[in-house]
Amino acid sequence: MTTVALEQEVARTPRPAPARIPLSRIVSVELRKSFDTRAGFWLLASIGITAVLATGAVLLFAPDDELTYDTFAGAIGFLMAVILPMIAVLSVTGEWSQRTGLTSFTLVPHRGRTILAKAIVAVSIGVASMLLAFAIGAIGNLLGPALLGTDRVWDDGFTTLGYIVLANVLGLLVGFMLGVLIRNSAGAIVAYFVYSFVLPPLSMLLAMNQGWFKDLQPWVDFNFAQGNLFNGEMSGQQWAQLAVTGLFWLAIPLAVGVRAVLRSEVK
Repeated sequence: MTTVALEQEVARTPRPAPARIPLSRIVSVELRKSFDTRAGFWLLASIGITAVLATGAVLLFAPDDELTYDTFAGAIGFLMAVILPMIAVLSVTGEWSQRTGLTSFTLVPHRGRTILAKAIVAVSIGVASMLLAFAIGAIGNLLGPALLGTDRVWDDGFTTLGYIVLANVLGLLVGFMLGVLIRNSAGAIVAYFVYSFVLPPLSMLLAMNQGWFKDLQPWVDFNFAQGNLFNGEMSGQQWAQLAVTGLFWLAIPLAVGVRAVLRSEVK
């Protein structure tokens, strides 16, 4: 067989398709990327640092009769509600702000799998962070009464803590949604602060002055419906309100953002 014939025979031989990259490997890569940069490392480290600072602040400034586990969990949970969405935003927008999107989407052409991996990592970090924060709060609740000689109060059960975790995960997903939708770090962070700290007071003001909106607010204000989770119990109607508002404020915008990521040109 001549060289030309041999080359033609090799060219006609079908090559086996490479194995698909497993989702677990993409998740592990995205998790490592969250720690690789100095900014990412210190942002994640700030979770533990702020939890310790919040616990110390409760020990120093809270009245003796309010040194309960609920006080520690509430102080830490408020800070987590601010930090965790920022982690979710940066996990998505980093591909565009750091110009790594072309590399990421070339190595994994199915962009939806990359976005799914980022969501899994963000939610996993959020849940792990909340568990760490609760553990630090528990240590504070053990130390405070022992140092001050007061009664130790464990007033938050597992159900209440589960509701708090769910509320913070939903807030994290809102940050993730804004990151996917806007794909710019500064723009998504500003949009999140407007959503979390500007719209709720305006909604409450409207509900206080307009009777028609007071009854409508739980069905159109995702922040309001999400806030019911922090009360430690949810009725069937409140779950329905959370589902309806979550559909319009979280699920639909996230679907629009993912569709835009799948169809947009990455430079």
